[in-house]
Amino acid sequence: MLAIVGGLIALLFGWIGTSGKEYLALQLPYIVSGGLLGIFLLGVGVMFWISADLRDEWRQLHTVAVLLAQDEQPQQPTARVARADVTNESPSRHAATTS
Repeated sequence: MLAIVGGLIALLFGWIGTSGKEYLALQLPYIVSGGLLGIFLLGVGVMFWISADLRDEWRQLHTVAVLLAQDEQPQQPTARVARADVTNESPSRHAATTS
């Protein structure tokens, strides 16, 4: 954000410097220093801004991918469900199948 503000200030000073000069030769230093520096700083600021937005988007996509991966994992039966299946069988039936 500082680069964008700095770029706008440089463009403003460049414009102020060129507005009072009638001859192109007297305007060139202001165009080069204020105009080009201002455009460069604006470009850098926009690049950082877009980079931060993309980083936030990738972070959100990673969070969604992790949540989807957790949902796709097969669910393991809990010990309570497995124990309920074992306790539903009668002891005599269990003894008959193991002998």
